[in-house]
Amino acid sequence: TARAPLAVLTSGLLTAWAKQGEGDTEAAFELVDGLSGPSWYEIFKNYHTALIADVAGQKDVAVRAITDAFETDGSALRVVEAYGRILSSAGKRDQAIEALERFMQTQPGNPVIGFLLDELVAGKDPGPLVSSTAEGAAEVLYGLGAAIGTDEGTELPAAYLHLSLYLKPDSHLALTALADLLVSADRCEEAIRIYGRVPQDSNLRRNADIQTGFCLDNLIRTDEAVALLSKLIEKNPEGLDAIVALGNIQRGRERFAEAAETYSRGIATIDEPTAGDWRLFYFRGVAYERSDEWTKSEADLKKALDLNPGQPQVLNYLGYSWVDMGVNLEEGLDMIRSAVDQRPNDGYIVDSLGWAYFRLGRYEDAVAQLERAVELKPEDPVINDHLGDAYWRVGRKREATFQWNHARDLDPEPTDLEVIVRKLEKGLVTDGASDG
Repeated sequence: TARAPLAVLTSGLLTAWAKQGEGDTEAAFELVDGLSGPSWYEIFKNYHTALIADVAGQKDVAVRAITDAFETDGSALRVVEAYGRILSSAGKRDQAIEALERFMQTQPGNPVIGFLLDELVAGKDPGPLVSSTAEGAAEVLYGLGAAIGTDEGTELPAAYLHLSLYLKPDSHLALTALADLLVSADRCEEAIRIYGRVPQDSNLRRNADIQTGFCLDNLIRTDEAVALLSKLIEKNPEGLDAIVALGNIQRGRERFAEAAETYSRGIATIDEPTAGDWRLFYFRGVAYERSDEWTKSEADLKKALDLNPGQPQVLNYLGYSWVDMGVNLEEGLDMIRSAVDQRPNDGYIVDSLGWAYFRLGRYEDAVAQLERAVELKPEDPVINDHLGDAYWRVGRKREATFQWNHARDLDPEPTDLEVIVRKLEKGLVTDGASDG
């Protein structure tokens, strides 16, 4: 069956840890080495060989195996953490620090690696990642549970994570992974309970609170989410993770002025913006635009492009805004085309290009792009509405009426619904009849 490779790897690694528990390290190594399967086996084999060797005090074997795993995937959190701990324990602290610093450049703010790096820099001994057979078995179940994915549902990965927690109840990473899994299954009530089990002194507590904020918002308990995130920001005003989370929740709830203010707090903490900061300026630019503060919005969107030239979301938003206002038409159109070239399967960006053509009176071009946008996002009322307008302009009035009917049935915003109903009664009267 499709799950056979997973079952083989799970039982093989668990049996190897059982052998290690009996004191037979060589048999454990042989068992892991003998596991054959898909290419993704390799990193798990190297990783658990390293952990078994570490528990058995075989430092050279541990260093060799964890280095192989790290070179295979230097972005896997547990592999990076084990690499730092094992190398440090083997007297290679400087090498460990350098690797962790590189990781933190790609994932700034990661609480697990950040905490470990601080310990190593301070000269502390962080100890082993796994110190017993039971913890080794828990690590097998956690690692596989976190890696399985949810393509076939959440039951199997959740079972792995529950078993891991049974063996190691204080594993904050397994708790967080289980809660994240519940969020992906739209089970926010349960997820909040699991996040709540992460202790206050854990370096994952802040992350658990931020995710709880998103869950509360998802449950339409937005004021509670805002209160929780505001507390986190008060506790650490420099922490951009909570600031961006709060701004995004406010923006998602159309509290645009509040969102702009929140993003401004984040921007104020940055001395010299770098390429990664483009999002903050983009988010604030969107919030300003939706608050009818176009001058501020345009400045932020341009700043986002300065920081990250060619970023498709920003190109699309700024280009579309210009075309919609009837200014910088050619430059705006070029920006949207560039965004579509980079994201040809993004229905919203393709819709922007179609709507830009519509605003410029190029109705045949508009139809071609908007038909494609509807193929990509068939359930979006705005895109269906736009296609109806374009059909009307090229004389395909029956198809226009069909699209508007469809848009009406897709639960559009109340203001859009009014406009759609009016078009169904009277047809398209003015170019601006649809609010793009």
